[in-house]
Amino acid sequence: MPKSLILLFGLLLCTACSTSTKKEKLDVNKIVQQAIDSSGTDKFDKAIVQFQFRNKIYRSIPTCNGLQLQREFEIDSIAFLDELYQGEFNRFENETFIQVKDSMANLYAESINSVHYFVQLPFRLNDEAVQKKWVGMEKDEQNEYFKIKVSFAESGGGQDFEDVYYFWLDSDSYLIQYLAYSFKVNGGGIRFRNAIQQTKVNGITFLDYENYRPTLEHAKVENSLNDYLKGTYTLLSKIENSDISVTEVDLLCD
Repeated sequence: MPKSLILLFGLLLCTACSTSTKKEKLDVNKIVQQAIDSSGTDKFDKAIVQFQFRNKIYRSIPTCNGLQLQREFEIDSIAFLDELYQGEFNRFENETFIQVKDSMANLYAESINSVHYFVQLPFRLNDEAVQKKWVGMEKDEQNEYFKIKVSFAESGGGQDFEDVYYFWLDSDSYLIQYLAYSFKVNGGGIRFRNAIQQTKVNGITFLDYENYRPTLEHAKVENSLNDYLKGTYTLLSKIENSDISVTEVDLLCD
């Protein structure tokens, strides 16, 4: 082989190694912060965000003490408004407060928080109870992704603190392309989501997903992307949000 070709080949190898090393040296907190910046989801702290998911209207309202989460829906001409704020759940029927049993209040609170949580990703990956770990790089047929594992501290991690999440962030755009999580409630299981559409509203990128479950009996959440690419996941539903609005507000906090 001519010396010029040997030199060129060596330079290409060095460039590839340099790029790989650069990615390997990235801190997981910096990766997540870049993902938040790229998605614009830090605006959840500065804007009233409203959207429709299935037959309910959801709204997050920034306050000086965190986000107030709401959902509105109607049953038999009765207008319901549920609110979750600082861990406390309240329900109103036709604008009148009603008392809800603690067991049901916990279920409603978890349901509200779950819907808002997924919409607010990756912003919520900086929650105090979140424990993040960079796992490595993985690929699909076209792109390469930062793979991040997320678990939760028991203190502040909510009722589902034992859940484990994995995120695959595009190594160029830093947007979420895939996510998977294992859960223990209702017998436990694994869910895998593939982002199928991006909608940008007033600086925030919202994602719609296809929602899958594994067909393998002993599937592992950490192997979700590879198993999905092998065709061992089956489609359950689509997670789509509509009528999205983002209204920035000025908070005057001491």
